[in-house]
Amino acid sequence: MADANTEGLDEWFERLERMPVPEGFRVEIVGGYVFMTPQRNTHWQIIRRFLWAVEDRFGRDAMVFSDVRIDFPGYQNGFCPDIAMLKESAKQDDEGHWQYQDVEFVAEVISQGTAANDYGPKKAAYAVAEVPVYVIADPYQGRCHVYTHPKDGDYAMRTSVDFGTDIDLTGTVVDLVLKSDDFPRD
Repeated sequence: MADANTEGLDEWFERLERMPVPEGFRVEIVGGYVFMTPQRNTHWQIIRRFLWAVEDRFGRDAMVFSDVRIDFPGYQNGFCPDIAMLKESAKQDDEGHWQYQDVEFVAEVISQGTAANDYGPKKAAYAVAEVPVYVIADPYQGRCHVYTHPKDGDYAMRTSVDFGTDIDLTGTVVDLVLKSDDFPRD
């Protein structure tokens, strides 16, 4: 498994925390570039549905969170996934960072300005990190894309379903069926 090349990310994030980032924006670093994205209502409503489904399946104490930094393999990849679920045994390192090796599931909801990141370099980094399940919810397409079975830096299995179709994640570490019938569209 590849190591995260995150040299300098702590300094970048410290600088970003001192900047006057507007309320309702999230900041992450993808391939050494800083992205600030406004969180829209549609985006947040879909994130909440993912969160509820995971918590309904694993309980309120599940290791699941939103917009928390995790450094992933590749050049300066400090991602803040919309939803990340970690192994129950996950622990922060000495600097207080979560380890990508503990990530079991990631869901990203497409934002118009950063969609290319979710479909491109972030998907590649998640595959290299061997994240078992990666789901993209795209409110512009009205579709969810499910990627499983990471191997050799890519996902061997890909499934796409329209909003309104159940997302069957049984047989994966997530082991649930996610309802998408009330996912809002943009």
